Amino acid sequence: MAARPGLDQQGFIVREGSLARVPPAFRPVVDAARGRIVALFGERLHSAYLYGSVPRGTARVGRSDLDLLLALREEPTEADRATAGALDAALDREFEQIDGSGTLLVSRAQVLSDLERHDLGWFLACLCTPLLGADLAEHLPRYRPASILARETNGDLALCLPRWRRLIAEATAPGAPAGAVRVRVRGISRHLVRTGFTLVMPRWDGWTSDLYEMAEAFAAYYPRWGPRMREAASLGHEPTDDPAVLRSFLRSHVEELGSWLAEEYARVHGVKTPRPT
Repeated sequence: MAARPGLDQQGFIVREGSLARVPPAFRPVVDAARGRIVALFGERLHSAYLYGSVPRGTARVGRSDLDLLLALREEPTEADRATAGALDAALDREFEQIDGSGTLLVSRAQVLSDLERHDLGWFLACLCTPLLGADLAEHLPRYRPASILARETNGDLALCLPRWRRLIAEATAPGAPAGAVRVRVRGISRHLVRTGFTLVMPRWDGWTSDLYEMAEAFAAYYPRWGPRMREAASLGHEPTDDPAVLRSFLRSHVEELGSWLAEEYARVHGVKTPRPT
């Protein structure tokens, strides 16, 4: 029997990406990030990972960002976050291949905690490519596209909506920083598409990180909302700098699609286990 998309023959999600898939244009960026992470975090670093389009081999020069996850031996401090922010700014400034850099900081204990088993743990084990240190995925289970995974990864959309309203207002206000609209369009669109996909993931019984494939999988079960989800996928792949588009997006995708999606998600999978503030 053929495996479903993104799964192995036993039905487990196959880990995405590898260093061998990093496109040649992005290898200098990855090499620079690797060396600077070691220099900046030293013994505090347990392991480092790439995720996103760069290790999947689908990154586009000048349009894709660099996504990093650093697992520290202890809980990240404000100083650690400032260091990561400076690293991101330097990489974005020095390498024209990337359109921004983002570094997530977590602790080893957080990744391996029971609370994060089906969220951060799954994310590291299935969507992150080891870059430095001992791979924490060796301490985590295999994952299937089950309802508990859907609930714990994206079952908090209702909490995101008020923050998105605020971020959109800030990005479209007079004097907003250059590029703010594009950043919000890209981030919110991708989040909506991934949430729509994980809503149907257990029924679809597979995995993909391709935004267009995610939107089509969702539309097969919810055709009424298919056109808006396809539009979100398109904007997530090709974000715009037009404030008018973002304002329209607020009404059509955040207020309407987002509000419906949060309710349907809670009905189908339940609400994500609350995290400490």
